[in-house]
Amino acid sequence: MENKGNKCPECRHKVRDEDERKLLINRINRIEGQIGGIRRMVESDTYCPDILVQISAASSALASLSKLLLTNHIKTCVLEDIMAGEQGAADELAQLITKLTR
Repeated sequence: MENKGNKCPECRHKVRDEDERKLLINRINRIEGQIGGIRRMVESDTYCPDILVQISAASSALASLSKLLLTNHIKTCVLEDIMAGEQGAADELAQLITKLTR
């Protein structure tokens, strides 16, 4: 994974191409809009099941974003680390998957 210009090896960064960045930002913007909608529903005393449906939609959108990021991470960062002989790459991925599936 990219670490150019960082002062510490733990401060890793991922250089994303513009298409990936746009896709992620668009999804995040949509999720923020959903969260704002949920807030407005609560503020206007919307019926509980209607709010819960919107919360479920926002949760699904977050899960989808997470899967997209994980897929991109495996295809880029993890693959690059393994090809570079990074010994801890598989362990780091396993730990990440464990955290994500709790």
